[in-house]
Amino acid sequence: MSHTRHVPVMLQRCLDLLAPALESSEEGLPQGDGGSGPVVVDCTLGLGGHSEALLTRFPRARLIALDRDKEALRLSGERLAPFGERATLVHAVYDELPDVLGRLGVPRVQGILFDLGVSSMQLDEADRGFAYAQDAPLDMRMDQTTGIGAAEVLNTYPPGDLVRILRMYGEEKQAKRIVSAVVRERAREPFTNSARLVELIRDALPQAAKRTGGNPAKRTFQALRIEVNGELSVLERAIPAAVGALSVGGRIAVLSYHSLEDRLVKQVFAAGAANTAPAGLPVVPEQYQPRLKLLTRGAELPTEEEVAENRRAAPARLRGAQRIREDVR
Repeated sequence: MSHTRHVPVMLQRCLDLLAPALESSEEGLPQGDGGSGPVVVDCTLGLGGHSEALLTRFPRARLIALDRDKEALRLSGERLAPFGERATLVHAVYDELPDVLGRLGVPRVQGILFDLGVSSMQLDEADRGFAYAQDAPLDMRMDQTTGIGAAEVLNTYPPGDLVRILRMYGEEKQAKRIVSAVVRERAREPFTNSARLVELIRDALPQAAKRTGGNPAKRTFQALRIEVNGELSVLERAIPAAVGALSVGGRIAVLSYHSLEDRLVKQVFAAGAANTAPAGLPVVPEQYQPRLKLLTRGAELPTEEEVAENRRAAPARLRGAQRIREDVR
């Protein structure tokens, strides 16, 4: 797999958001394996483009990088090998961050980056079944060593559950129509490959629905991927855990590619940045003061130039926040 084809999304903006926390003085910073310096976590390592840039731009930083995909860890391990002990790669899902930091003896970190969704490698490897543009086994597991694949979801879930998944995770207005066709076809022969599902969706949709929004299978594939990998439930746990792992002054940047992901991030950040004191208090006690300061006005979007260079950046939404105080019990 060529790393040159992988273009990290909104790379410069992510680096700039994290920079004030990672360029701060060494005073009071935790001791990493390589001596004092900031610790930055890439919760979604993928092919390592963001991680490589973080290690290059912040030469004193130590990186801890997580991915649930063992092939991604292998490939990015080769890419990050020149950085030696500054990079620690861990096979884990990002909601396991507190356990990972505990095992490594790192109580707090100065920077955290999430680049959510499916990685370029997973889209580009035909046999993973993520892409609707090429025929492949319907798998879609980011970690192929655990869980059930997309074919099993299609072949075994009750119709009502499939409709809910397509509506909720894919925002698919034609969910009932698609699921009716799936249920009819799976009774005839179980689903195994993506091309048959793509063809079924094309046949099931009315002409008007096929004229908008790109490939008509896009929303169904997205919904199946989110269900197979439990992405939203993992994210619901992961973002608060990440905020909790930040030291005061530490910063977090999150790239989302789906409105439900972005909404979860927005809610956690907004809650952390809110004053929770009862109305009418003349002085707000410490325990009610905001823990976070928002670093982005709403969600920032990629530039037109970036989208022209990298079409996968088009749906990206970036939010950032800074930890400004400890929790007060």
